[in-house]
Amino acid sequence: MLSKKTKHIVVLTGAGISAESGIKTFRDADGLWEGHDVMEVASPQGFRVNPELVLDFYNKRRKQLLEVKPNQAHVDLADLETDYKVTIITQNVDDLHERAGSSNVIHLHGELLKARSTFKDDSIVDWKTDIHFGDMCQNGYQMRPHIVWFGEAVPMIEKAMDVCETADILLIIGTSMQVYPAASLMHHVPENTPTYFIDPKPSVVNQKDITLIQETATVGMRVFKKLLASN
Repeated sequence: MLSKKTKHIVVLTGAGISAESGIKTFRDADGLWEGHDVMEVASPQGFRVNPELVLDFYNKRRKQLLEVKPNQAHVDLADLETDYKVTIITQNVDDLHERAGSSNVIHLHGELLKARSTFKDDSIVDWKTDIHFGDMCQNGYQMRPHIVWFGEAVPMIEKAMDVCETADILLIIGTSMQVYPAASLMHHVPENTPTYFIDPKPSVVNQKDITLIQETATVGMRVFKKLLASN
């Protein structure tokens, strides 16, 4: 029998958990992101065509991120570390999990408060101000947001898969689980792993080993903690 401290809770989070902090979800209902086609502002092609537009777009996102705070769902996840081993695998590019106190976070799609060289993908630096056209790395190449754009590899996906294979409990919050390769992660947990899915409109149906909690992230985390305590 595993003790609480050795039980590993793996958490998959998406835009829904940050929405309650005031961060807009990835796309509006019309498929646009802040009035832009996503390929204009979230693809290597878009960056080549109009780098100033792309940099300005992420500068605005970065500025907004620095104005918001973690919400109670972020805090509740961090608090789980008191009693459990917790690894968060997030599709979000914000740092709200870290600011809430979570110590083990894997960012699948990059981090908004970091920048990297267009010359070397692994030349990554902390960056909390605007990135301007003309900001160069030490090798003389343009800096860009440290974001995984459409069509680019997801460098952390294999590490995330390995983590999922060690899960004793899987918790999914605020993600449709429709975007690949992130959507494949729930299939990497061991068979019969108890799974909890927090989302107002979950994209899965009730089935064996999956408990649906049809609530926002903050309310859903309260429900999850009660279920956890009763098991």
